[in-house]
Amino acid sequence: MKTDRRSIFKKILFGTAGLLGLSAASANASDNNEDDEIKTGDVVYDQEVPLFSGSQVYGGLVYIAGKGAHFEGDIKAHTDHVLKELQGELEKAGSSMDRVLKVNVYLNDLKDYKEMNEVFRGRFGKNPPVRTTIAAAGGIPGDSLVEIDCIAALKKK
Repeated sequence: MKTDRRSIFKKILFGTAGLLGLSAASANASDNNEDDEIKTGDVVYDQEVPLFSGSQVYGGLVYIAGKGAHFEGDIKAHTDHVLKELQGELEKAGSSMDRVLKVNVYLNDLKDYKEMNEVFRGRFGKNPPVRTTIAAAGGIPGDSLVEIDCIAALKKK
């Protein structure tokens, strides 16, 4: 008899929770219809064919493509340049450095990690983003010493 009561209780509890969860998910999906549009910025073309976008805005987030520094200089100069490029892209898309959630850093050489960090430190406000840093096998395209991409939340309206 205990088994029957438990199975009835589980059906009632989990069945109700499942229905409530489904209702909440449906309500959230209908609230986000305005976010269904993908806004693309700075499309890069290769022989007049779109290759990749510099940024995409979707669902309250902005995704910024990897930025590099394509000039002679050391890791500090390259990192500073790349971070300024990211900042400009973020602001153009409606975000800012202090709204960045995730950063990927690609180094041409892992020996530059410490000096890259010296420039990186403090650029994202009081709550820095989560970050992955790797040394890219074969180097960074365009002879950059560093490439950085990011995901950020849009500014609240």
